[in-house]
Amino acid sequence: MLKTLEAGLQAWMLPGILTLLAVIASYFLYRLTLAVIRHFSKRRTVPRLFLDAVDKALGLVISLLVLRAMLDGAPEGLLLLSPLKQMATLLLILSLTWAAVRLTSVIGDVIVFLNPVLEGQWKRARKVETQTRFLVRCLNVLVVIVGFGAALMTFEPVQKVGASLLASAGVGGIVLGFAARPVLSNLLSGIQIALTQPFRIDDVLIVEGEWCWVEEVTATYVVLRVWDQRRLIVPLQWFIENPFQNWSRNTADLQGAVFIWVDYTMPIEPLRQEFSRLLDTMKQWDGKVATVQVTDANEQAIQVRFLMSAPNSNQNWDLRCAIREGLVTFIQQHYPSQLPRLRARLENTAPEFEGGAILNRSEPSGGSKP
Repeated sequence: MLKTLEAGLQAWMLPGILTLLAVIASYFLYRLTLAVIRHFSKRRTVPRLFLDAVDKALGLVISLLVLRAMLDGAPEGLLLLSPLKQMATLLLILSLTWAAVRLTSVIGDVIVFLNPVLEGQWKRARKVETQTRFLVRCLNVLVVIVGFGAALMTFEPVQKVGASLLASAGVGGIVLGFAARPVLSNLLSGIQIALTQPFRIDDVLIVEGEWCWVEEVTATYVVLRVWDQRRLIVPLQWFIENPFQNWSRNTADLQGAVFIWVDYTMPIEPLRQEFSRLLDTMKQWDGKVATVQVTDANEQAIQVRFLMSAPNSNQNWDLRCAIREGLVTFIQQHYPSQLPRLRARLENTAPEFEGGAILNRSEPSGGSKP
């Protein structure tokens, strides 16, 4: 046994040294070529983005290709040659899968890089980014599944089992479909959302009563950033099955309203003038909408609506708060008696005395007195 092992190691001496030198030389040459390309190329270019994304994976692929070629050229009968070939093939498939995932990911980055958010074109840029993120993640999942399947097929027992699995693929597919229904439904919902675009990255949404922004879109869920910096993780299927508000679907500008209740004796024209004066001092106002209307009235007060517009939801909120504060201060300082009040009428219901007798004031007319 020892003599056989010693003979095998001696037989591996020359092929092993040559293989090791070939792998080291190929990797060194690859790194040298990569350094030269980086030195003579600009950093923020499309080829450079691809190169920087796959540099490590590509170096591993080249080294494994050289290793597999050297093993194929090694003399037959070497000790453990067949397992080494299989291991090299397995590692090569995994490294190719890694490189493919990196390539598909950088494709999304390149598309987003080539479609920057320019003034007046933010809608198109966000639409492209959202669709790209969805499709790239779905493609990454597909690449990983194919690579994992190819790696398993390098094992002979798995290949034999595969023939029998094909015969029962119909039943297995149905069972797998039911088991993976939530994942598949989210993937299909992601494709539907990417194509129909009910929302995009950075859109302002109202979801379950929460005011939030679309921060990240994955293959199965959406990360929403709430105004108080909380994060909502919502499955994609939820957006297909439930209604939600999108405040920036076509444009980001919004109209906002402030409602104030005042007494019936409050004149409206001073409020209208003060509202216009306040808007002129607000940098959040875009100058498009400024309307004052009496929108409701009840037995105690009237409701006045102050309608205004702003470029986006953040400025709209700040503008409404500032206008509300300014109008309340104006009423307090100039018309404090016109604030809403509760009116009541007092009636004397106590019995009256006349000549020592109690008079019944509630007696119906025409009735006889005792």
